[in-house]
Amino acid sequence: MATRQDPPPLIRLGPRPLPLHLGTAMLTWTSSRAGSANLRNGSPPWNPTTQATAEKFQTDLRTYLRDADPKDRDDEAAWASFLEALDGEVNARLSVFLDGIAAYRRHPFRRGDDEPNVIWSEGTTRLILHGDGQGRPLLIVPSLVNRYHVLDIAPGRSLLDHLDQAGFAPYVVDWDRPGEVERAFTLTDYIAGRLDRALDVVLDHAGERPASLGYCMGGLLALALAQRRQRDLRGLVLLATPWDFSADASAATSMLDAMKPSLGGLLEVLGELPTDIIQAMFHTLDPMLVPRKFLRFAKMDMKSPEAEAFVALEDWINDGVPLAAPVAREALFGWYGENTTASGQWRIAGRVVDPSEVLLPILALIPARDRIVPPASASALAAALPEATELRTALGHIGMVVSENARSRAWTTMVDWLESTS
Repeated sequence: MATRQDPPPLIRLGPRPLPLHLGTAMLTWTSSRAGSANLRNGSPPWNPTTQATAEKFQTDLRTYLRDADPKDRDDEAAWASFLEALDGEVNARLSVFLDGIAAYRRHPFRRGDDEPNVIWSEGTTRLILHGDGQGRPLLIVPSLVNRYHVLDIAPGRSLLDHLDQAGFAPYVVDWDRPGEVERAFTLTDYIAGRLDRALDVVLDHAGERPASLGYCMGGLLALALAQRRQRDLRGLVLLATPWDFSADASAATSMLDAMKPSLGGLLEVLGELPTDIIQAMFHTLDPMLVPRKFLRFAKMDMKSPEAEAFVALEDWINDGVPLAAPVAREALFGWYGENTTASGQWRIAGRVVDPSEVLLPILALIPARDRIVPPASASALAAALPEATELRTALGHIGMVVSENARSRAWTTMVDWLESTS
């Protein structure tokens, strides 16, 4: 499990990709100066969603300038005073943002390096048994683009610890980054190959059928495995698992057609989709998320548990895994670009992945505040599964597995459901 220890000095590289986050913050805040003239002359904002806010600000600004004391300052002096205050705020935010990044990069917290209990490996894929293995087996399938560590982020916030203490034996698939063999892998190679064999190992090691749990992209992998191996599974938990990629599609999704030639060329040359490109795509969901986070972090007590929790999560986010080029094509151009999942075109080993064929008991746990997997996308999968129970929780995509409220709002529900299926 994750533990705290005294590490050697180290400067982190994140938040990744750093130039993108720095550029976004600087462009956003400094553009306030360039756009301030429009606020003074009453020009309407170009973005309709901000029109009401902009109009109110224009009214407040005109009132401020009109009420300026004519004995001490005229209209131009009042406007100059406003611009001075604006420049001061922009500079202050940039300074605090940079302080937050510097504090993160030098923070002494490091994830513990305890060796996991690896019971099987093939290529870069490992199967890890978390805990003593005495409970009911549970095969856990994380995403291919992030490490499984988010499920074991820190003491007191470890979903794997919670499952172990609740009487389950978590068998966790650790995909790691693609090696020379995996760089040629398709999703069929991962699911009908590595994941199939990992299930065989669990069956042999535990001596009974496991339930399975898939998180985000891992939920799609677990679903395809469940369709193939229903007789070998007890049930399935899907955490924030997408299905209908046309539901509440993001700006990045709508841009995929235009990006396809350049992304395709990049995949051809590199043989994989780099982590920084993946992070840049997530960045489009909320371009100012990182600046807001690091503004808050800069004001924390760096020795506090809150700061350690922040660093642990950011370390996981910045330690992403690239996607093998064939998998990236299936996921980006297939799932996101053509909605092959919901349209019945996604195939594994030549067989359409059809939720209606999966007759296992299934819990679809959907975070209502998810901005990575829109709830409507995950709900479409629950509706297509004959034996699914859909439950929503007032958490976010990552919050459902790491936040302080995750235990009461998600984990307990999950454990109760797993116990009932056993």
